[in-house]
Amino acid sequence: MTERRFVKHPRLRRVLLISLIVLILIAAAAVYAADYYRADEAAGSSITDPAPGIRVETGKRRIAFIPDNPEAGLIFYPGGKVEYTAYAPLMEKLAEKGVLCVILKMPFNLAVLDANAAEGVADDYPEVDHWAVGGHSLGGAMAASYAAKHPGSADALVLLAAYSTSDLTGTGMKVISIYGTEDGVMNAGSYEKYRGNLPADFSETVIDGGCHSYFGNYGLQKGDGEPFISRDEQQDLTASTVAGLIS
Repeated sequence: MTERRFVKHPRLRRVLLISLIVLILIAAAAVYAADYYRADEAAGSSITDPAPGIRVETGKRRIAFIPDNPEAGLIFYPGGKVEYTAYAPLMEKLAEKGVLCVILKMPFNLAVLDANAAEGVADDYPEVDHWAVGGHSLGGAMAASYAAKHPGSADALVLLAAYSTSDLTGTGMKVISIYGTEDGVMNAGSYEKYRGNLPADFSETVIDGGCHSYFGNYGLQKGDGEPFISRDEQQDLTASTVAGLIS
């Protein structure tokens, strides 16, 4: 009897150790997922009380800002660890300029976990003939990856404080890149490194005084620079520039 117990104990210890490791990993993932940038009150107001002529549709995996007689559409990937509703004010401003905007909700607020989330979205809005995909920061990189893997799915790509690690030079897409001079989050070295992945005629807009965080409404991101324009000003400039490209 004693010998049998001695044989079983190492196996039991291994099972307990593995179970402990799994529990630690689950707890760590839960803590990581709970630590994200939350949308502010202005973002909520854009959803519940949008500008005249804009209808808001909310679903489990997306929010759409639908203007009367849309001229184009934008499928938007949110930034990493940012609540997707934080981009509602920017999308509302775009909708006021005739762009139907769809913000995608990502698992654990990480677009890398659902890079193909844009698939099939355009089919739900047959009234729109011209589509762009885009995103902020990590979301922009995932939108670029989607565009590269699904040629012909969109006419344009919008990168907000983002770069493409995928080669888009042969896609024929319009590409616009927008970032602020005070951005302290985007890796400038990586931006320059991957610049060659964009078509030679891509459009670049640098917002004087703009920062990384002001594309959304979620406060200031850790490590970001100090902006010297307002959030509204940055979003107004962004909306005008993007609408001018894709409309």
